[in-house]
Amino acid sequence: MEPIHYAIISISIIFLGSLLGSALVFLFKKDLSDKTNNIVLGFASGIMIAAGIFGLLLPSIEEAKASPAYASFPYVPVLIGFFVGCILLYLIDKLVPHLHHEGSEEEGIKTNKLGKHTKLFFAVLIHNVPEGLAVGFACGLALATPSLETSLAALSLAIGITIQNIPESFAISVPLYANGMSKVKAFLMATLTGIVEPIFAIVSLFLAFYLEPLLPWLLSFASGAMIYVTVDELLPEARKGKAIHFGLWAFIIGFMIMLALEVIPINVV
Repeated sequence: MEPIHYAIISISIIFLGSLLGSALVFLFKKDLSDKTNNIVLGFASGIMIAAGIFGLLLPSIEEAKASPAYASFPYVPVLIGFFVGCILLYLIDKLVPHLHHEGSEEEGIKTNKLGKHTKLFFAVLIHNVPEGLAVGFACGLALATPSLETSLAALSLAIGITIQNIPESFAISVPLYANGMSKVKAFLMATLTGIVEPIFAIVSLFLAFYLEPLLPWLLSFASGAMIYVTVDELLPEARKGKAIHFGLWAFIIGFMIMLALEVIPINVV
């Protein structure tokens, strides 16, 4: 297969993960227990942290070291890009009105013009944007520097994001249902938030492809955004009630899955 084929597959499967996870709401009659919540979000957090490191930050370092433009200061695009990604997510978090998964803690600019469900919707968008950027920049790297290695790296990252999208979307649709939505509306809302991932993936793919010299900046930027949103929101929410260690071990398992995808070769032609 050509790098473009890997990119198409990678961008497509991340949305399918969101679609499948959102559909799990039809199997539930009530909100998630603390144990289930911690397992789901802990698992998603482990994958996101590992993806941010292995799929984005390490390639950013490699690109910066290999580029003649950054020969004397390869650390600059990596460090600054990562920090800017964190700052951008911090500003979004402080400006956009949203509620966390459980629908009780409101952040961003306070407003009464938006309903509870809309604020929950915005919370999910904040989570999904960095994931779309991550896959898009990885695919852009594969197109800009075509090789089987970069193509498989992008596919591995997309597989990891897809795996974590299933429990993450599940952890979105069920609380929406528990907060008053019908199951059909909760499914559609959670699925709609998943659409932003392929959209941002396509945009970031073209940015990475046409702005190849900026790849170290773009990759580290996506890494900073992904790690920030995970540490700021997902990890704290994976420690509800007395079932704290369930979230911890789920995090470790999620991290190990991404580690396995990184070190075990994927045999695709």
